[in-house]
Amino acid sequence: MYRCSNAAYQANPVFGLLNLNKPAGWTSRDVVNRVERLVGPARAGHAGTLDPLATGVLVVCVGTATRLIQHVQRLPKRYVATFLLGRRSPSDDVELEPEIIADAPRPSIEEIEQAIPGFIGDLNQTPPIYSAIKVAGQTSYNLARQGESFSLPPRPVTVYQLSVIRYDYPELVLDIHCGSGFYVRALGRDLAASLGTGAVMSGLVRTAIGQLRVEQAVAAEALLETPIAERLISPRLLFKDEECLFCNEAELEELRFGRPVTGDCPGPGDGPWGVIGPDGRLAAMVRLKPDGKLWPKHVFEHAHC
Repeated sequence: MYRCSNAAYQANPVFGLLNLNKPAGWTSRDVVNRVERLVGPARAGHAGTLDPLATGVLVVCVGTATRLIQHVQRLPKRYVATFLLGRRSPSDDVELEPEIIADAPRPSIEEIEQAIPGFIGDLNQTPPIYSAIKVAGQTSYNLARQGESFSLPPRPVTVYQLSVIRYDYPELVLDIHCGSGFYVRALGRDLAASLGTGAVMSGLVRTAIGQLRVEQAVAAEALLETPIAERLISPRLLFKDEECLFCNEAELEELRFGRPVTGDCPGPGDGPWGVIGPDGRLAAMVRLKPDGKLWPKHVFEHAHC
């Protein structure tokens, strides 16, 4: 087993991303726990929960790259989801025993295709009650398991693309390209409801987060086989050139000391934006303040395990 020692970490702090393929049956926390055992004393955190039944891309940020978790969470995501029509469950998936709906209609592929455009674009989606959303300080899934009666308000979400991969009743497989905060389980529930029936999610693969794809992901079980530094991905890959500022060594030194720099913002709003240093690596994140200057939000150390 390969592990980063304290001495090695102090000399070269770990900094980067892991694109991991989460196996079915593992929680996202299980994956992070395994990473932390390998990179300690560096911190690690995942950027977007996958349910235990799901597989696919789980991005784990390591070291000071944990400051990028919110940025990764905002990136577009892609899923292949499998639903069973004519069924329902409190969790909207097969985690809880589904109930078969008596005399449920069997929608045709043409009816499904006609309904799909209504689920593309900017939408309001009601999350499943079995979710990690907090209600009065408790996660909604804990409240649901305790038998509490409550409802969750709809939340704005975005679906960029939605298409049918395969349909053989009761199984429906969809390709979904969506923004952050989107619940795939709820899509199946709502699409089925629009067709006069119910649906539960029986399988889910997250195939991409931003530019990080499942084809390049490392199996979480294989982390013990090689030094973790060999698996780390540069956070530079999270940013397109047009989303970044490029700085020289003098400007980077100013940011390291917590001082602002001047420059043209790469887009509307106040950021944050990535700052690329002279070596081509992600050096910092900056925000535009009312004084018209770009102030450091995060400054990163670059190193290896």
